Amino acid sequence: VVDAAVQCGLYVIIDWHSHDAQGQADQAVAFFGEAARRYAGVENVIWEIFNEPLEVPWATVKRYAERVIAAIRAHDARNLIIVGTPRWSQRVDEAAAAPLVDPNVAYALHFYAGTHRADLRAQAERALAMGVCLFVSEWGAVNADGDGVVDHASVAEWMAFVRAHQLSHVAWAVSDKAEGA
Repeated sequence: VVDAAVQCGLYVIIDWHSHDAQGQADQAVAFFGEAARRYAGVENVIWEIFNEPLEVPWATVKRYAERVIAAIRAHDARNLIIVGTPRWSQRVDEAAAAPLVDPNVAYALHFYAGTHRADLRAQAERALAMGVCLFVSEWGAVNADGDGVVDHASVAEWMAFVRAHQLSHVAWAVSDKAEGA
């Protein structure tokens, strides 16, 4: 998949899609170290090292991230690394208050328009005001559980926010799963 995306000139996110990555650090270090060796210098590759930490303190996520980032940077000094934030990648303000030391890191912000509203945008505003980069690496037009109808008004508010702050974003999901998302 990565090679095909690169051949087509597309960006591709290599994602450790786990809610419990802090307990899988050794495996993640090995995986990302090998993947970074293979794709070093390939500008189309973006690393997402922890998809959605649940009720995990930022200090724990940060320790994990520092180990995985070191494994990536041993081979790939430049490509963007997206780091998940506590509470399903919504507490970007906590990460911004104690950021990682790396010149090319963005913090994951996830939202579902049917569930998340102005309060989450306010948290993101606080993080941006602290000078960090955010990347919306998962968003949906329905409820956070994947069901419900498309909330067009909330999607419009979120897209205005994304545009106003020039945030990259990736929608979830294109699938044949029986849910609204």
